[in-house]
Amino acid sequence: MMSWHVDEQTMRRYADGAIDPANAASLEAHVLTCEVCRRLAAQVAEPDRLERLWVEVRDATDRPRRRWIERLLVAVGMRDHVARLVGATPALQVSWLLAVAAALAFAVLAAYNARSGALMFLVMGPIVPLVGVAAAYGPGVDPTFEVGVAAPLRGFHLLLARATAVLSASIVLAGIASLALPQLDWTAAAWLLPAVALTLSSLALGSYIHPAWASGLVGFGWISAVTVIERASAARLAAFHADAQVVFAVIAIVAGIVVLLRREAFEITEG
Repeated sequence: MMSWHVDEQTMRRYADGAIDPANAASLEAHVLTCEVCRRLAAQVAEPDRLERLWVEVRDATDRPRRRWIERLLVAVGMRDHVARLVGATPALQVSWLLAVAAALAFAVLAAYNARSGALMFLVMGPIVPLVGVAAAYGPGVDPTFEVGVAAPLRGFHLLLARATAVLSASIVLAGIASLALPQLDWTAAAWLLPAVALTLSSLALGSYIHPAWASGLVGFGWISAVTVIERASAARLAAFHADAQVVFAVIAIVAGIVVLLRREAFEITEG
């Protein structure tokens, strides 16, 4: 297509978008290092088309299109730059929310077809936000971590905003799923307080160790505790009765206090 320099005909075909992608990439690589060909490109390019392209580039750079979650967060009063950082949370992506919805749907189906199906749903309900919060903030799990560190927002505040958003989204999905359970009694909401307690416990432990490890340990402890209680008690769903709910409330309060006292531990400045 070209020897030492790009000929005018080829350059015009490139400007009109009439050459294949492979040759276009080759021409672009050459133009980057050749001043003569850059001048030729400037001559054959249509000024109006260049202006339209630059307008589109500026619009995409200066005014990027908001995702649905960002628009929702701004609508409820969150500042634009905070909504952008919170909206980038992996657990708020559509793919993640669809996966959560599918998992909850299987748990609901199990409640209709298995004797311990209701227990499976009650165990899974609190785990959903627990896993989501584990990927809310921190090096290695958050793809926008470096951007968040450089943003004019404290790490603790960003973590708190993301954890609240993930917990809220998880509660909404689990709440909708609970309406489809075979029995709409107290068990339909028995997962709610444990979800808050586990999420806060994970954040509290995450101020000492890596968030992924913290969530893993809390999740393992949760499943183990429910298993032991259910095997040891003659009552059905003993791990979710009123006395257990009081324990969850105490855990949530204590964990929340620890998170506040340890907030400086979340001010990570490097990965």
